[in-house]
Amino acid sequence: MGGVEKISADHLARVACTYVRQSTLAQTRNNSESLELQYELRERAVALGWPPERVRAIDQDLGVSAAAGAAADREGFRELVAEVALGRVGLILGTWVSRLAREDSAWYQLLDLCALTATLIADSDGIYDPADYSDRLLLGLKGTISEAELHLIKGRLIAGLRHKAAKGELRIALPAGFDYAPDGNVAMSADEAVREAVRAVFARFFELCSARQTVLSLREDGLLCRGAGGSGGSSGCRPPTPPCTTCRSASRSCWRRSPCCSSRTRRPPGSSDAGCCATGRPRHGRRC
Repeated sequence: MGGVEKISADHLARVACTYVRQSTLAQTRNNSESLELQYELRERAVALGWPPERVRAIDQDLGVSAAAGAAADREGFRELVAEVALGRVGLILGTWVSRLAREDSAWYQLLDLCALTATLIADSDGIYDPADYSDRLLLGLKGTISEAELHLIKGRLIAGLRHKAAKGELRIALPAGFDYAPDGNVAMSADEAVREAVRAVFARFFELCSARQTVLSLREDGLLCRGAGGSGGSSGCRPPTPPCTTCRSASRSCWRRSPCCSSRTRRPPGSSDAGCCATGRPRHGRRC
């Protein structure tokens, strides 16, 4: 690694931070070699002269993208920037510049702080001093290439999806209760129990015109639905997420067209069926 001569006693008196990040949780699970390589940066910092107790790994951003707009979700990067601003960091190590940032605004903010606090940056190619014009120029170029690389990758992925969709071969995740038939068309699940459950949820929703009141009604009838956590207890019980999402989307038109939600079916407070919808079922929601 070139640039070792840039490390001074002042740098060694501060901590060395290794920044570890993977863009998605799937990468964290499957790309174990890349993750191991990033954690091995600790040994590189020790080889450069830092005591092991002053080498710190910042890995809170595992599974978080560094793309534009995602900076608010990167707790580890914010912590790194804060430590640099306080002058506590002597060296930042990363396998590639893209691990730190994929947008120029975040990258140049870090470079400016490193230049003000005399903090070095190291990657697999060498050690750089952001206060040095030549090093800053090279770091800026690497950051720009990293941002452009993300744009190119996204463009290739979208082009592939569009090409597959044009041939009618693109398949996306379907809501619960639906599967792809052998001919490629979308059909309800072959499992009769699943079909009946989905029909029951939608029928109850169009009767009550409220996703929340649908859940409450199903619970009153003893038809508990498993929540996202997989437990069927009363707390947090709700219909499966995909059908419920479809219900919420359908509710926009339900308020306009459903007979039970029409203003013509509302009864004066003193009438005998003021607590019922047009269907005759006890009213659960305010809008029915």
